[in-house]
Amino acid sequence: MSNILETIAESTRKRVADAKKRVSAEEMKRRAQALDPDTGFPFEKALAADDISFICECKKASPSKGLIAADFPYLQIAKDYERAGASAISVLTEPEWFMGSTQILQEITSAVHIPVIRKDFTVDEYMIYEAKVLGASAVLLICALLDEDTLRRCREIADSLGLSSLVEAHDDQEIQMAIRAGARIIGVNNRNLKDFSVDVRNARNHRAQVPGDILFVSESGIKTPQDIDILRDADVDAVLIGETLMRAKDKPAMLDYLKGKTRLKICGMRRPQDIEYANQTRPDYIGFIFDPSRKRCVAPEDAASLKGMLDPEIQAVGVFVNAEIDDIVNIAKAGSIDLIQLHGQEGPEYIEKLKDALKNAGAGDLPIIKAFKITSEADLKAAEESPADLILLDNGAGTGQPFDWTLLSGFKGFRRPFILAGGLGPDNAAAAIRKFHPFAIDASSSLETDGVKDIEKMQALCEAVKNC
Repeated sequence: MSNILETIAESTRKRVADAKKRVSAEEMKRRAQALDPDTGFPFEKALAADDISFICECKKASPSKGLIAADFPYLQIAKDYERAGASAISVLTEPEWFMGSTQILQEITSAVHIPVIRKDFTVDEYMIYEAKVLGASAVLLICALLDEDTLRRCREIADSLGLSSLVEAHDDQEIQMAIRAGARIIGVNNRNLKDFSVDVRNARNHRAQVPGDILFVSESGIKTPQDIDILRDADVDAVLIGETLMRAKDKPAMLDYLKGKTRLKICGMRRPQDIEYANQTRPDYIGFIFDPSRKRCVAPEDAASLKGMLDPEIQAVGVFVNAEIDDIVNIAKAGSIDLIQLHGQEGPEYIEKLKDALKNAGAGDLPIIKAFKITSEADLKAAEESPADLILLDNGAGTGQPFDWTLLSGFKGFRRPFILAGGLGPDNAAAAIRKFHPFAIDASSSLETDGVKDIEKMQALCEAVKNC
């Protein structure tokens, strides 16, 4: 067959042949068999948890998307995943299309305490022995690459080494092949490996073909908590998520979002007392407004002072309206903010220029939020296509009123994480979260009494969000 999968497989065969010249097949097998096979299969245990498990992926690129992460601090990414509650980590070791390596796998397995699966295009049992030596807890076996006898043989070799096998299928025929080969974990890929198109319903549609005593994993194309809810309702045991996490600058926050946790931003902080209230109520973000036309505006030097008082686990967002890029960069370089929010008419070209300016000035790779005033589906489409790292949906800066939420409900296919703003407070935040599953909600004026922040209102909102 002439397709992407076979092209990668042929390249992998050549890679394995080269590897055998460095370490012979006999020597690699000897090294693997010298290691303890009595592992207890931790990868399977991690996937058998009561709720849906998350396998979080480390990959720099892919054939379908090209370069995904130009900056790829893979050890920090893996540690972030572990800290954020990942059940397991998937590490790509294919070098040509995914820019992975066996070194990356070995370093990650040594740095984390959760199971790690070697994700590669297994075409030779050598790769299974190699995975054991590199410290992996599991290997990927793809039905489309292996005949049934070879698949069974590879699974048996993995079993003998104490490695789990995630057996990947795409259709009912391959699922039956995996079952006959003795698979204990079957993953259904929502991505067609022949043309790399994605249909997130694929795993759900094939769930009934896999017996309940076999762990079931949905792979690829998962972007929202709604996707997770659909798969949870289908009795899926685990999800494997790659691109959605790799494109997120704050990966723990994105994993929280996929797990269903909505974050909270309280904007318009301008007094030391406001910061004290934030440290007590503990929102995820606070906002400093740098637009001189707004009554809650703070001067850059005051923001720097307030940031110094803020609990380091709470992130500060700088809110700007049609600001000069140099002004934003200078505030970012001062360390006063952790994220940038643009609330004017800043278009895609402005955002790209700002990203370049931050990078060139050594101001850090700060996530950029772009706010959109939502009056029509066209506004939602523009928001979905924005090059910003996150989008914020509002009725217009500072109105204190929600936009017409039926627009969001009626816009089919909107699958981008977003911050919801406008008229949100303790009374309606829970309903908004349950209805829309936003990445975060943003509140300001609803948390004030006589024009200043009210700790009781802040506390009520924080509790409403966290309880939801």
